[in-house]
Amino acid sequence: MQKSKFRSYMGFAARSKNIQVGYNTALVLIANKKVKLLLIAEDVGDNTKKKLTQKCVTNNIKYRVFGKASELSHMTGNVDKGVFAIMDKEFAESICKEIDLIQSEREVSNGS
Repeated sequence: MQKSKFRSYMGFAARSKNIQVGYNTALVLIANKKVKLLLIAEDVGDNTKKKLTQKCVTNNIKYRVFGKASELSHMTGNVDKGVFAIMDKEFAESICKEIDLIQSEREVSNGS
């Protein structure tokens, strides 16, 4: 599993101030079209997921529902956050690629 690369990218993005966290912050940034990738933890509430994914679709912003809020928060040096707005295009592409790779590995291992 390539989760270590994913962790590294999340940590680098956080240290370089290219991640903003929190639901309300994400809504404002989505409205201003500053988000390149929205990462939503799997364990956030259903209404939160629904509202954020609809905003992303409306504003043509990539999003992924992935991971646990506690793990993602720890990677970025935050506490109990479930919504992460990646602001940098290169970080967004790298993180998105790693998430897709991890999820495809899960599907293959679950299908076997």
